Amino acid sequence: VIDAETPRPHHDSASLRLVNLMRMLVDDGAHVVFLPADLHHVEGDTERLRHLGIEAWHAPFATRPATWLREHGARFDVVMLSRHYVAAEFLPLVRRFAPQARVVFDTVDLHFLRERRGAELAGDAGLKRAAERTRDRELALIRQADATLVVSPVEREMLTELLPDARVEVVANLHELAATGLPFEQRHDLVFVGGFRHPPNVDAVRWFGSEVFPLIHARRPEIRFHCIGVAPPPEVQALQAQPGIVVHGHVAELGPYMDGARIALAPLRFGAGVKGKINLSMAHGQPVVATSCAIEGMHLSSGHDVLVADDAAGFAEAVLRLYGDAALWQRLSDHGRDNIARHFSLDAARDTVRRVFLR
Repeated sequence: VIDAETPRPHHDSASLRLVNLMRMLVDDGAHVVFLPADLHHVEGDTERLRHLGIEAWHAPFATRPATWLREHGARFDVVMLSRHYVAAEFLPLVRRFAPQARVVFDTVDLHFLRERRGAELAGDAGLKRAAERTRDRELALIRQADATLVVSPVEREMLTELLPDARVEVVANLHELAATGLPFEQRHDLVFVGGFRHPPNVDAVRWFGSEVFPLIHARRPEIRFHCIGVAPPPEVQALQAQPGIVVHGHVAELGPYMDGARIALAPLRFGAGVKGKINLSMAHGQPVVATSCAIEGMHLSSGHDVLVADDAAGFAEAVLRLYGDAALWQRLSDHGRDNIARHFSLDAARDTVRRVFLR
């Protein structure tokens, strides 16, 4: 398995998915080797992989990827390359030094789709052209790979139309159900979780903080909005000037916010893939208010396991309604956990993982 860097499952959902995927392979008897393209050792996270039984490499033991693959390529039955920019660099090396191996391209999400939607939201022709260049690169890699992984049926259907001969499989986010935390009456406030190196998260928090939260604060001034995620930029930090908004940055332990905040938010206006922030909250029994974009491909329906709104007034109204309705809150909590068990658990993915990697 080759990804851009060592996965950090406490920092982002893509890392959690990758670690759980490798865990599943180890549990099924595979010998799993992980190489980060940046060759960095990450204290704690590299060791975590080894504790799971994964052979984790880094500098100075691996110095150049081509040299490492020349030495080790003959060992592998399957090589998985994560993200299009990693796959573009490594696929030729794998074909040269591990010609016997099947190549699996893990898109993580379709980058071109996220970029295109961001360009449309911004009305930026330059960004749209860049998204089309990414599209060309991703589709070329899908043609060259023996199998491609996407995280949602929506993305699989899109690729099936574009490349009907490609083998495309869905391996969604992978989560384990957590304890349900505090009951409705003991929970307070709103929480958003998402790393800010990801542009859709920056846009989402800016939109919610500037256009939605003031409507909530005007009616329920005791409600606070907790914003959690690595590397909040100045425009996100500046939202703290508004009463009721707290920007925490990275927190070492998310548990208190999953178990104690009453509602999780996913106010994304563009993006692709499936949203780990939604999975994480639902795995903890924490109901979610989201946009249509945020729940794409996640087997969710508004009023059953999530509340959905796409304009500022509607989003604020959904938050306030859920915040004050214990019966609705419990119903969404229960159905959200059912959604995780049915579509985003390790058991739900096991047959596909075995079919792609072990047969």
